[in-house]
Amino acid sequence: MTPRPRSPTLSSDSHAGLARFNAAPADTVENALLACCGNRRWARRLADHRPYPTVDALLAAADEASYDLSRADLAGALAHETSAGPHHGAPLAARTALRAAHAAYESGFGHAFVISLDHYRPEERLNQMLTRIRERLAHDPDEERAVAADELRRLARSRVARLVNNAGHEPGGHPGLPPAPRRAEAPAPRVSQESNDYGRPDSPSVAV
Repeated sequence: MTPRPRSPTLSSDSHAGLARFNAAPADTVENALLACCGNRRWARRLADHRPYPTVDALLAAADEASYDLSRADLAGALAHETSAGPHHGAPLAARTALRAAHAAYESGFGHAFVISLDHYRPEERLNQMLTRIRERLAHDPDEERAVAADELRRLARSRVARLVNNAGHEPGGHPGLPPAPRRAEAPAPRVSQESNDYGRPDSPSVAV
């Protein structure tokens, strides 16, 4: 029986990350968002609608902006993507098969094969990728464009979630967001301290 896909989660640092996202300069936010979806209009739309009251509201806005991508917007965003490869420990035969499938897909459709695998366990992803790319090679261009658009939307959503979730942790090669301004607070009473370190190195990340 195939295990049910898991839903991605947000860490408790997401609230701090959202504050950074809301407070950062517009051009900084746009550049960070372009690492999530390579369309300037999409990134600017999300940046211009700040502040977002919750992470869920931001993710819903990312979905809505993705659904509104024009055909030209989608083509440009797909041009910024690269076909995902297998993990380093994958068998040679699987890596060879995947490279051949990627080459056939890119030759047939003119852009990278995009797929969101966040809902699958790491050990399931290679099999899912091989299965899905073979299925999608049989699509006609219009059918595959619709599928690729939906996968790109899912990818953009998960990347935005990681962008917010990784606030304050090590950078992953993508533009970062500065810390939100601190408000002056009255001294707090002495209490026992608890550590919350949910460092997530996934890309994109937010540097401070």
